Amino acid sequence: MVCCLMLTGCGNKEMGQGQWDGTLKIALHQDPPNLDPCFSTAAVDRQIFQGIFDTLVTLDEKGNIKPMLADSWDISSDGLVYIFHLHKGIVFHDDTPFNADAVVFNIKESLKKSSSRKSELSFVSDVETIDANTVKIILKKPFSPFLSVLTDRAGMMRSPAAVKKYGKDFMNHPIGTGPFLFKNRLKGDSVTLTQNPHYWNHVHMPKAKKIIYKIIDDPNVALVNLKSGQIDFSDYLPFNQINDYKNDPIITASDEPALGFNGFFLNTKSEAFSDVRTRKAIDLLIDRKAIVNVALSGVGTPGRTAFPEMNFAYDTLDTPQKPNIEKAKELLKAAGKDHGFSFTLCTDTNPINQTMAQMLQKMMHDGGIDMKIQKVDFGTLLAKGKRGHYEAIVIQWSGRIDPDQNIYSWLYSGASNNYASYSNSHVDAALEAARASQNITQRKQLYHQMDTYLDRDVPYIFLYHAHNLYGMRRNVKGYIPSPDGMIKPVNIYKEGN
Repeated sequence: MVCCLMLTGCGNKEMGQGQWDGTLKIALHQDPPNLDPCFSTAAVDRQIFQGIFDTLVTLDEKGNIKPMLADSWDISSDGLVYIFHLHKGIVFHDDTPFNADAVVFNIKESLKKSSSRKSELSFVSDVETIDANTVKIILKKPFSPFLSVLTDRAGMMRSPAAVKKYGKDFMNHPIGTGPFLFKNRLKGDSVTLTQNPHYWNHVHMPKAKKIIYKIIDDPNVALVNLKSGQIDFSDYLPFNQINDYKNDPIITASDEPALGFNGFFLNTKSEAFSDVRTRKAIDLLIDRKAIVNVALSGVGTPGRTAFPEMNFAYDTLDTPQKPNIEKAKELLKAAGKDHGFSFTLCTDTNPINQTMAQMLQKMMHDGGIDMKIQKVDFGTLLAKGKRGHYEAIVIQWSGRIDPDQNIYSWLYSGASNNYASYSNSHVDAALEAARASQNITQRKQLYHQMDTYLDRDVPYIFLYHAHNLYGMRRNVKGYIPSPDGMIKPVNIYKEGN
């Protein structure tokens, strides 16, 4: 309450009065840990990056890959060689040139063992300059999601001079080619960017003079400040108040489907879930529509695969089934657990996940299963998952536009995020073939094959596809929802104050 009063106690002008001073205030629900794209691992970092860094290629509002720092590109017939033709005359914020050498530097830095991007670019064999504005990247084997990877942190270009100057401290002096320049940061409070008056993209020149990202971890506090005008845009709003925004005279909400998935892993190496019949029984007891309607107040889409409807790999297997308690009990009896059994679901402290866990607990009880809930902080949750110290664990993914990035690292045998210790040679073969193919129709068929095995084996219980729910004052204009959930600030401005 003290925080709310401090932020809102200054009063606010009525919307539309006065002139906009050029400052855009955006609330983020977490403090960005690392502002270096090479080492960033948090989704919230990416929101800040949208102003500072440009990527070689980008996504439009429909999820199509479009030119950015690269005007065009050529792909060899065998899918191994990518040649990027760079936009000429671009400079970094420190006035050093963006050119082919800068691209080579960034890719090679991202391939180093210490880089958080190494796994995303592990298929890169070599990168070299052809001339000042042309770069050749050679892959070890065909990898169809390559361009998609370059729309995110792996494709963000950092100033080589600044990286050499600051080293690990580059995270406190991030310098790119983007529409805004990093000014300062107050840890736990704010990050401030200022307009890049010499931005190279004259079609999309930044409209705001300054952006202040305010760190407000309580969505209810963010909502209070949004209504008062102390912030203009929020990356997180209380789901249970979504209906209140529809006719609100001051604020409005952007409710757009996201690319990821939400659910929980079942540890196939644990005694509780080593039998596939037990895992399938868990799946049959779940009412996904009820979870979305109650835990998310309807702001989500029930689902049973990693691929939401906007993904080209989407198919009808994603359609939720009605719970089948009798069938679940039959499977449990066949698995020798007709008298029920007990397991523990480990989850973080997110309120939505807490509500979801409580609903799952009731659903399991209806099938004769005693589900206990263990609450831990997010860091501990990830550590438990990586070590396999759990029976069931809530792990979610924000999603990417290419289906490979939504599933490969999660359920390929031995992959980095395969917390379930799941292994199926048919799934592996489908994933590998889909990576190698440039044919979307063929890839869709391969992902369907994979989904049928995952539906049978149930190493992960897919529950729903989240939506990006953002709030803004009604005088905020120019915001275009992006399928990757990123708030791209270049076109955003305000009418009045």
